[in-house]
Amino acid sequence: MTTEKRRAPAGAAVLRGEITTAIRGAVMQELAAVGYGRLSIEAVARRAGVSKTAIYRRWRSKLELVLEIVASVAGRSLPLPDTGDLRGDLEMLFLIMSRALRHPLAAQIIPDLLAEAARNPRIAQTLEEALRANQRDVGGQLIGRAIERGQLSPDTDLDLAVDLIVGPLYWRLTVSRAPLSAADLPRLAAAVATALEVACQPAVRTEPDVHLSPITAVIDPIGS
Repeated sequence: MTTEKRRAPAGAAVLRGEITTAIRGAVMQELAAVGYGRLSIEAVARRAGVSKTAIYRRWRSKLELVLEIVASVAGRSLPLPDTGDLRGDLEMLFLIMSRALRHPLAAQIIPDLLAEAARNPRIAQTLEEALRANQRDVGGQLIGRAIERGQLSPDTDLDLAVDLIVGPLYWRLTVSRAPLSAADLPRLAAAVATALEVACQPAVRTEPDVHLSPITAVIDPIGS
């Protein structure tokens, strides 16, 4: 009985992993250097040391190329050690996030893609879905631990909690681009922890006071 050796597929059937990795890295470098608007398949190919054909075998267009790679990076899970305390977990998360957001590539790419998202619905949708999924994953871990410890209510609104966790740091580093030192992180963690504790408490409804005060009656000509 004889066995026939099968030949490995060649040509378009082979998508070598090292080439794909080189292309991904080149896309991120080009996005940081020139932005999405000026990025071209030719420039990515040159930077990656591959042919344009190698790129088009994997992605049909510049948009699909960028969306797939950016979504994979934005949706990447962050390691989040359990410190045993809500404030400690927040401080650790802020340290990890601040390092990621201040990375030279991220500092160039994120503002450009946000501006592009305002003009391109597909980029906007991809970024929103990837970032929200990632944030809910991280927030779910952090909030879940706090609930198990009894630090937060089981009724905590996860979406609201995620906004309170991510918003301040993201605004500081990405929007206002204000400096943030390591000494600021414990204070930020304490402030966010307090905000979470308040936010998860049941809302207290009060009846609006419909009686005008004397000062209001004088100032408001309609009420006179």
